[in-house]
Amino acid sequence: MSFNSLPFLFVFFPIFLVLYYLVPRTLQNVVLVIGSLIFYWIGTSAYPWMILLLAGEILFTWPCGLGLAGEKKKTPLLVFSIAVLFGCLALFKYDTLLGLDLAFPLAISFYTFQMAAYLFDVHRGKVCPERSLITYSAGVLLFVKLLSGPLASWESVFAQLKKRRYSWDSINDGLREFILGLSLKVLLADTIGGIWSQVTNIGFEAISTPMAWLGLVAYSLQLYFDFYGYSKMAIGLGRMLGFELPDNFLHPYASKSMSEFWRRWHVTLGAWFRDYVYIPLGGSRCSRARTLFNLFVVWLFTGIWHGSTVNYLLWGMFLFLLIASEKLWTGRFLSEAYVFPHVYMFFAIVFSWLLFAIPSLTDIGTYLGRLFALNSGLLSSSVDFLPQLTKSWPFLLIGLVLCVPQPAKLWEKVRRTLPADLLMLILFWLCVYRMSVGLNDPFMYFSF
Repeated sequence: MSFNSLPFLFVFFPIFLVLYYLVPRTLQNVVLVIGSLIFYWIGTSAYPWMILLLAGEILFTWPCGLGLAGEKKKTPLLVFSIAVLFGCLALFKYDTLLGLDLAFPLAISFYTFQMAAYLFDVHRGKVCPERSLITYSAGVLLFVKLLSGPLASWESVFAQLKKRRYSWDSINDGLREFILGLSLKVLLADTIGGIWSQVTNIGFEAISTPMAWLGLVAYSLQLYFDFYGYSKMAIGLGRMLGFELPDNFLHPYASKSMSEFWRRWHVTLGAWFRDYVYIPLGGSRCSRARTLFNLFVVWLFTGIWHGSTVNYLLWGMFLFLLIASEKLWTGRFLSEAYVFPHVYMFFAIVFSWLLFAIPSLTDIGTYLGRLFALNSGLLSSSVDFLPQLTKSWPFLLIGLVLCVPQPAKLWEKVRRTLPADLLMLILFWLCVYRMSVGLNDPFMYFSF
């Protein structure tokens, strides 16, 4: 089940919300666990073993967390439990390398990271092990963040599971946030995504140079608003339940460097790699060579986490090279300049997403050839480029405008006004209409 589906909007969530508010607060975590399991089961009903895997990992990590408590550091238990978690993840993510053909369990990448963070935090003494299986299960399973995050810290999760507040204002704010996220996904990302679909349908070898650039810009906007929309929906749903989840996107396309970009894009995933990989390796508190090695490991693991095909490794190494060069040479210039950093970031972002989007190295080479007008790449621009641009330019323009912080600042000033209420109502029913006629797509990050 997905947030951008009519059964979720008009069946599952209303029923869940009524039950959640009606039961005593002492039973709300039980409702969260049961409701989240039903939510996950509906989404994976074709593969019943997936919910057993999720439940099994919860039942495995909960006693491991209890075993890690105490003054004596129990590193072997930590190593064993982490190895089991990431061994399961690697088995499914890299099954084809082992000659297997396994269905990829929904959300395994995210719930693996969430449970691994718990074990690390208990081992460090950052959080106390949770003695209630229900509370721990609710922290892992909380459906508003289960599928694609945000990866909230366990300190925050446990604190809110034991004492959370909600009011009419928080429900109202959460609903507005949800509708905004739904609109970004259904009305903007899915519409813009049609351009990239057209590029892949035509074939990379047959598109014109303008179409190649348009397709890459469209993919960059689609990926952003797809995941940004999901994150806003998760935050909005969480707020309606009394939870404050962390922001996952801070206008990353307005960044002036790739280092800044990855502090703003998928913030909670970046924080996970920082807290559990980069800093334990020494972070930037060591020699320059060691710092670069630490960055290399982070981006190697980031590429591996996203997928098993070679393009993800290439993507991770491309980002490492850009960030390393900024640390060594260009960072100060980029932070002080005005126009050039944004030009630099335009090309850096779209080329990084090119490596991210296309699994085949041969196809990447073909696409690069079309981008730079090799092999008569401009010849068919009036056939493929102009019709797509004519049809999609308003959505592209809206997407580009929403990439900068100013519209969000303006929205904060007017969000509680009557015109804003009317806008929310219109956007919601437009989304419902598009979903009812099948004009919405699955979230892109569900495949990772």
